[in-house]
Amino acid sequence: MTWKPHVTVAAIICRDGRFLLVEEQIDGRMVLNQPAGHLEEGESLLDAVVRETLEETGWDFAPRALLGVYRWPSPADRKTFLRFAFTGDLLRHDAERPLDQGIIRTLWMTPEEIAQSTTRHRSPQVHRCIGDFLAGTRYPLDSLREVS
Repeated sequence: MTWKPHVTVAAIICRDGRFLLVEEQIDGRMVLNQPAGHLEEGESLLDAVVRETLEETGWDFAPRALLGVYRWPSPADRKTFLRFAFTGDLLRHDAERPLDQGIIRTLWMTPEEIAQSTTRHRSPQVHRCIGDFLAGTRYPLDSLREVS
């Protein structure tokens, strides 16, 4: 069997000291995550994070910076996830838009509330991305290159 990482994107969004998270049901468990999902074939990383944020929250997202690239080998299923996390701005919200399958609701949580709920995080990447955001980590979007 050929090994291949699962490439994902995530939006790390802070407004008024609170972070936008989604509560979702995964494998019969309610977990917390940033708006996130898999990169689809033929899609750029930026297009993917905009799409995933809209699908999971109803918010239009404008990426402004790359927060980081995170490699996480899941001990549960031995899959390796490669997460590209972005920060940016929310533009407008469609409260009537149905959320992606499995998404129960969106939440705005403080860093303290997020830290106190680590047992409910979908992965350790949730907490790590918040920490990096609060530390001021940012990389320019032009550090990503599309090569055709």
